[in-house]
Amino acid sequence: MSQRTEAVAAWESLFRAQVSVMRTLAAEFPSREISLNEYDVMFSLSRQPGRRSRLRELTRHMLLTQPSVSRLVDRMCARGLLEKEHDPDDGRGAVIVLTDAGYALFREVAVSHMDSITRRVGGALDSSEMAQLAALCDKLRGNGTTA
Repeated sequence: MSQRTEAVAAWESLFRAQVSVMRTLAAEFPSREISLNEYDVMFSLSRQPGRRSRLRELTRHMLLTQPSVSRLVDRMCARGLLEKEHDPDDGRGAVIVLTDAGYALFREVAVSHMDSITRRVGGALDSSEMAQLAALCDKLRGNGTTA
């Protein structure tokens, strides 16, 4: 098998596994208060210093387009989960902040969501396989242009 054929087969397997896992996690998502996409925004912000990030940086971590992320952020701001601040380094930009209320909701949902992830991923892979999968995915991400 050529390297090209192997690469395409590996990509297809990875893609189909990701779709399968995400469908399961979406079906089991433990909150009616926030969506999986809103959770993703909150997760990304929770990992940033001060739970804040420029909108353009936040968008780089999402699988949504910039306009979709912007609308999602606006809806979350209206609900008090996020705040939007002026970016002092970019007059056209905004800094998005996860509020204390948003962080509390995120933490509440995260506990149940982690249980679902553990059942789906940990139920299919042993510890060494999970470590190998994480290392391989990190390696693939390191070869890309976005985080």
